[in-house]
Amino acid sequence: MKFVTYINQQTPEVGIIVNEKIYPVNKIDNSIPSQMSDILNDWDANMVKAKEVEAQILTGNHETLSSSLEGSNLLAPVPNPTSCRDGYAFRQHVAAARRNRNVPMIAEFDQYPIFYFTNHNAIMGPGEIRCMPDHFQKLDFELEVAVVLGKRGRNVKAADADQYIAGFMIMNDMSARTLQMEEMLLNLGPAKGKDFSTVIGPWLVTPDELESFKVPAKSGHIGNSYDLKMSCHVNGIQVSSGSVGDMDWTFAEIIERCAYGADIFPGDVIGSGTVGTGCFLELNGTGLLNDPSFKPQWLQAGDVVTMDITALGHLSNTIVKEDSEMSLLALKKMN
Repeated sequence: MKFVTYINQQTPEVGIIVNEKIYPVNKIDNSIPSQMSDILNDWDANMVKAKEVEAQILTGNHETLSSSLEGSNLLAPVPNPTSCRDGYAFRQHVAAARRNRNVPMIAEFDQYPIFYFTNHNAIMGPGEIRCMPDHFQKLDFELEVAVVLGKRGRNVKAADADQYIAGFMIMNDMSARTLQMEEMLLNLGPAKGKDFSTVIGPWLVTPDELESFKVPAKSGHIGNSYDLKMSCHVNGIQVSSGSVGDMDWTFAEIIERCAYGADIFPGDVIGSGTVGTGCFLELNGTGLLNDPSFKPQWLQAGDVVTMDITALGHLSNTIVKEDSEMSLLALKKMN
């Protein structure tokens, strides 16, 4: 099943997609909440009801309540997540980034999965991404996949963790690299380089929709893995490609670490980290390593970033420059 959060009669509410149309679940069964956070808080019960609604729609009912998916005003599927973490699951990306900095691959990558917390109040969906002037100092995309949790848990084992996943989404972890690299010199972060925008969407896809794409997890790892092709285009030119199946650490293993000694909640969003070739930082580093005359590329105002993942949809955003001259970089105190 595919869930969206969209503007329906000037109000954000949850719908399901059936045959390229959106149906508002709350208007068909008012015992189903109209907001995704409330649906996730009782996910199992609400999924049973939503499947009943979908069955009714498939028999031809509720057509008058539908709206065309094309042209609809889609928001982030989970507009107000309870938290947002981002992982570091693709070895190819980590190894390439370290090679480009002329440092060896770090052994700890293969010992345990890691993540950082990002700003859950800066979650966005399809549409415009408004950026401040400092963000345009090496502005970058990051091609990722994300999950949202539908159960509360604590000390969850990886063998049981997949059952906590309510759905999957495309994620674009937007990054302002100059801000990010400056603050990480102090061995803290990333923070201001990341907290202005994390994009998820265009819809939430439930795990049952991905059964036919299942592949074995990599050797020595536990949890579900899926061969879903990933790509990113900037202004119509493909810049990145990979597969969700390339994840070395599974979401189950990342969830196990998240839940160690801490509660996880319905509505928590967890990203995979960047797929190999999935950002300009990596691509530019590789380009310069191979050719000293290579011209690095960064996102500019007006650029259109589109991401596609098999079965998860097409996520498109336009970069917009805020009308402001305020600068954190200008506030640095110099000796």
